[in-house]
Amino acid sequence: MTDHFANRVALVTGSSRGIGKTIALRFAREGADVVLNYFRNRDAAEETARQIADLGRHVHVVRADMGKPEDIERLVNTAIRAFGGVDILVHNAASGYNRPVMEQRIKGWDWTLNINARAALFLAQRAAPSMAARGGGAIVNISSLGSQRVLPEYVVVGASKAALEAVTRYLAVELAPMNIAVNAISAGIVETDALQHFPSMREQFEQRFAYALERTPAGRLLSADDIAGVVAFLCSPAAFMIRGQTIIVDGGATLGF
Repeated sequence: MTDHFANRVALVTGSSRGIGKTIALRFAREGADVVLNYFRNRDAAEETARQIADLGRHVHVVRADMGKPEDIERLVNTAIRAFGGVDILVHNAASGYNRPVMEQRIKGWDWTLNINARAALFLAQRAAPSMAARGGGAIVNISSLGSQRVLPEYVVVGASKAALEAVTRYLAVELAPMNIAVNAISAGIVETDALQHFPSMREQFEQRFAYALERTPAGRLLSADDIAGVVAFLCSPAAFMIRGQTIIVDGGATLGF
């Protein structure tokens, strides 16, 4: 454990499990107190909170739907009341589904865009004054390779992630005078516990993992720890001059596309 983020408060959306959980634990191990956000799985959020508390950090769990502006406001306000402010904001919560273009529906489009992209804007809008009052901060949004590359049946998620990356650039410019650095990470296929939650899709996941591994120069697939490490770096003083960028973390898999 280190104290790189001692006396800092990190708010991570979608942090009950998977990549978000790993990011939250990374900040805790490096000294930060953490605000966990979940929407459906309270038990998983409580288990993650217990792990953070075992590291000697303070943690607060908030149920909030990132598709609802009122929940976003309540999440940030709760973080400020609990810890006096926010220093780091990571928008990891995401939603979506795979479906061909000709089968898309307006409700699904709105739902996905709101959670994946709109939430990033209004989370930042609500958190920025607190960050500025504490001397500045950092925001990292989690994107995916489908924002720039056409993946099978990925149109809605891909469009939402492209919008997320655009929002990141605008936030980076407009929040810079508040000493807030804003960036995004575009992640390749990450080995998580997804197979445990979608057993009916096991074969599909395994096929995608095998395909990605074959094309990854680094010789292995990404882990959630790989993403968390880059997030922590982007929130550190060492990354001060990186602004509005989308950092691709994929082990080199897209270099051969």
